[in-house]
Amino acid sequence: MQAGSKIPETWVLSQLGDTCQLINGDRGKNYPSKDKLTDSGFPFVNAGHIENGLISSDGMKFLSNERFDLLNSGKFVIGDILFCIRGSLGKVAINRNIESGAIASSLIIVRSYPYLLNYLVFHYLSSPLARKMIRKFDNGTAQPNLAGADLARFEFPLPPASEQSRIVAKIEALFSKLDNGVEALKTARKQLKVYRQTVLKHAFEGKLTARWRRENMDKLEPPERLLASIRKERQISYQQRLKDWQAEFEAWEKNGRTNKMTRMPKEPAAIQVVPEDEVADLPALPSNWTYMRFGDFIDSIDAGKSFKCDERRPAISEIGVAKVSALTWGEYNEEESKTCIDPEKVNGKYFINCGDFLLSRANTIELVGACVIAKRVTQKIMLSDKTLRLGFSCGIPQYFLHFLRSHLGRNEIMKRSTGNQESMRNIGQDRIRSIILPVCGDDEALELVSQVEAKLANIDAITSDIDGELKRSETLRQSILKKAFSGQLVPQDPSDEPADALLERILAVKAEQHEASNNKSKRSS
Repeated sequence: MQAGSKIPETWVLSQLGDTCQLINGDRGKNYPSKDKLTDSGFPFVNAGHIENGLISSDGMKFLSNERFDLLNSGKFVIGDILFCIRGSLGKVAINRNIESGAIASSLIIVRSYPYLLNYLVFHYLSSPLARKMIRKFDNGTAQPNLAGADLARFEFPLPPASEQSRIVAKIEALFSKLDNGVEALKTARKQLKVYRQTVLKHAFEGKLTARWRRENMDKLEPPERLLASIRKERQISYQQRLKDWQAEFEAWEKNGRTNKMTRMPKEPAAIQVVPEDEVADLPALPSNWTYMRFGDFIDSIDAGKSFKCDERRPAISEIGVAKVSALTWGEYNEEESKTCIDPEKVNGKYFINCGDFLLSRANTIELVGACVIAKRVTQKIMLSDKTLRLGFSCGIPQYFLHFLRSHLGRNEIMKRSTGNQESMRNIGQDRIRSIILPVCGDDEALELVSQVEAKLANIDAITSDIDGELKRSETLRQSILKKAFSGQLVPQDPSDEPADALLERILAVKAEQHEASNNKSKRSS
């Protein structure tokens, strides 16, 4: 081993700039602006196109042949390595399939000199050693970045030429096995997502509880009686809310009408039969089920206010306001909140409580209408203007939750959401109430919820195991790379030419190329 290093005696500790040519994008007048990009020509790659060591063509734009020819630098070819020096710092890919292209300013081309395998450099830039170098030279700002000069100073353990081939071959063989396992795990995870939606689909078509119905015929009731039961529950709920309001009103009058009084609850509107043309394309239901409006079960929808907040999570003694990110497809996350800085904006009636049914009225296409039932509430967090709380006069909240997460429920939400931008959508309260959902009796609904949650819990457990295996695969991948660049992955051959002699040849090539470049510049000037 070399003194003071962790590499074999036949290796040499060099710098990346000594072994590789580092090429920035063209910074001159020929550098393309967005309006100069086209739909055909030479690929123009940015950091967003780099994923898992490869270059993705998704959303890729191009440079015209004429503009590409004008570029002084930033042109890459097959075998070149693209390394991200700004934003997604450290993302790296090796170009395997693009004959020629250009890079955005967030990337730098790493091109190994002769006598050095570019695949070895690629694996080095993906290794823990390179991550250590990134941390050493990172500027530490909110937008981390490296200069090309910093990348050139990265410590690069250079093995003898013959050992380079052995290392790359070993890495590729081990990674191939890992990749096969990872692909199988990802396929299983996708299948679980499909299975999750299949469970929900069967649940709200009545298939999941078909056996329960056969075994509990005495608990089934025709749609007419089901509707009568719902009307009765709604009336009981209304009478209780009216009684609570009357008590509040009496206290309000007794205290001199000093505070603001809530509105008197309205008697629930009559249940309207959903027109046949609106359910014609929906799944056929069991004989004891029927389609109804979501609003037939809702007795209140609360929305918070929009006002300026401090964009940080509130301390225990402070009041927070929920962000839309607090409502994911999993659980209510009170940590996704901002801090109310105006005491006059605090309103206790908007505090989120354990058991609240919350729904995102404005979000991305994928998440508009996202809903959760708050289970863990430890802080005083208020509703925002984009976060709604739904109160129900009857029905089972968990039933509604699973329905709105099913494909059928998502379709109902998407049909009713509005917005000019494809990325952001909104669904108003009236449209929420108009959602059509399949309805069964409470006994069957409870059984449905029980079966759905048992199956989903099993899916979640398996998914968690898969995610754990994927993390372990990445840890193993990094362990392989760590061994590779410390000389522990393959045995050394004493007959190999020492790497210091190799480095001298590489430096000689570098000097020749530098001199040729200088001579070319003198001739052109």
